[in-house]
Amino acid sequence: MPANEPSTQSVPGTGTAAEVPQPTRHGSEIIGAGYYQPARVLSNHDLEGMVETNDEWIRQRTGIRERRIAGDDETVPMMATAAAQDALDNAGVTAAAVDLIVVATCTSDQRSPNTAGRVSKNLGTPSPVAMDINVACSGFVHALAIADQAIQAGTATTALVIASEKLSAVTDWTDRSTCILIADGAGALVLRRSDRPRISPVTWGTEPDLTDAVVIEPPTNKFVQDGKQVFKWAISEAAGYASKTVTNAGFQLEDLGGLFSHQANLRIIEPLARQLGLADKIVATDVVTSGNTSAASIPLAFAKMWQAGELPADTPFLLFAFGGGFAYAGLVAHTPRV
Repeated sequence: MPANEPSTQSVPGTGTAAEVPQPTRHGSEIIGAGYYQPARVLSNHDLEGMVETNDEWIRQRTGIRERRIAGDDETVPMMATAAAQDALDNAGVTAAAVDLIVVATCTSDQRSPNTAGRVSKNLGTPSPVAMDINVACSGFVHALAIADQAIQAGTATTALVIASEKLSAVTDWTDRSTCILIADGAGALVLRRSDRPRISPVTWGTEPDLTDAVVIEPPTNKFVQDGKQVFKWAISEAAGYASKTVTNAGFQLEDLGGLFSHQANLRIIEPLARQLGLADKIVATDVVTSGNTSAASIPLAFAKMWQAGELPADTPFLLFAFGGGFAYAGLVAHTPRV
């Protein structure tokens, strides 16, 4: 039966059949992308004066050359708002049209109000649903899936999906294994209801045995990770889940325009692309100049590349992320039509 045609059902108590209208099912599409990065650049050479390390050692192990670090006034809500406004401007949409705001972050220093509520007030959105989610590095893909599902269910029409992280605030600057990775920034996408769905179902889950592989917890409340466990999982398991994501989305890997994976480490991104057979396609490597921004890394890379004209329109890309929790999430999303 066509999706928008009424069904024939028995009317209770009458024994007769009647046409009962069925709700129209919608999907969503990305119509704009925006980002924000602090002005301060922290290079590998700068780190040489802060901790026992050097540029060659950092590049060999991470691929990172530099990263952006936020100032005291560049808070998680401030960066989220700036990225959201940039995305709205890019989409040609006013804040008044937004009825859902979902923010992914694990570094906000406010428990209440949530970051999404702050963004709503800052932008002047009239009365949206506003929620935060904390799934660390995979948080943006989770947030994108939640927003898409809300639009499908008819409870939202236009959504802002944002990730904003200030990892520098939870970094141990004496630990060279982690301080060389981190960075700050925010990215955002605007979703709109569409009769031609351009975001696939999500494939997500957790690895309970690795729950403590990445933590930010008392008594230090600093970012700590078991880098060897994370790297081992990324090299041996990530490709399987990423491939399953593409299959579940109804695509073949060769159908894709490329890959946006969590920008954790170039030594993870490049092998993943090779394992998936996507190395000769567009592969985001924003980690080289932006560092690891946790949940913000995928939308930050996506928005920068989209605005720079480096992505083809209306093309499916794999978005796949993993990290603290230990959670993973993936889906296939099309770039904006224009």
